[in-house]
Amino acid sequence: MLGVGDLGASNKPGDIIKTMALGSCIAVIMLDPTTRTVGMVHVALPDSSVNTSKALEKPGYFADTGIPALISAMTVHGKHNGNNRDFIAKLVGGARILDSNNTFNIGKRNALAIKKILWKRCIGIVSEDIGGTISRTVAVDARRGRVIVSSPGLKDWSI
Repeated sequence: MLGVGDLGASNKPGDIIKTMALGSCIAVIMLDPTTRTVGMVHVALPDSSVNTSKALEKPGYFADTGIPALISAMTVHGKHNGNNRDFIAKLVGGARILDSNNTFNIGKRNALAIKKILWKRCIGIVSEDIGGTISRTVAVDARRGRVIVSSPGLKDWSI
């Protein structure tokens, strides 16, 4: 179970990585097909320059420090050729919660920052469920890499 700013990775069959209550935060889920490793980071803000001490303490809190930290966490789970192009990504969250006037646009800013970082690392996004006004919970199964999203009052769906 991951909280805000947490990250985790596994390639053990039966492990499930999950995070809850994604509002403007975004879960970046990655799969390394070479090692069959899955990972997830719960990103709260796009840029660590707003609080560099927090970025050192909890790199997953920010997109610019969380994604590199997730990649590092994933590579310890097996021999990898060092080519991020093998990784695939899925994104969940980035909603407009408690910001009906779009004053801060944190969800949108998170999504743009994450996409830019992944693009620079040549990591393709194969699916996403971002934006809107609903809170989401997401889980990824390490055995199959299947990503399940849920939201109160809605039927679960996969991306």
